[in-house]
Amino acid sequence: MSCDGQVKPSKHFRDELDKEPDVTLPDVWHVLRGGCIFDPPEQDIKTGEWKYRIEGKTPDGVWIEVVFCFKAADRANLITIFCDKKGQ
Repeated sequence: MSCDGQVKPSKHFRDELDKEPDVTLPDVWHVLRGGCIFDPPEQDIKTGEWKYRIEGKTPDGVWIEVVFCFKAADRANLITIFCDKKGQ
């Protein structure tokens, strides 16, 4: 089975990541690979795309949430990221 695919961080995602001093892009990949999706996807009113929220702890123990959508079966777009202080 092939795991080929593409994950593209949006400009908004990159801007929000820059605001989180304790979180790096490798931390995000860690959560994308091993985090959990607890809630059902939400449909974006403007685009019609389904947005998912994956949550988990970075290797340093920071709880983050990443919102993403699929642009194609093998392509995801990272929309935004934030730290959830209550999840820590």
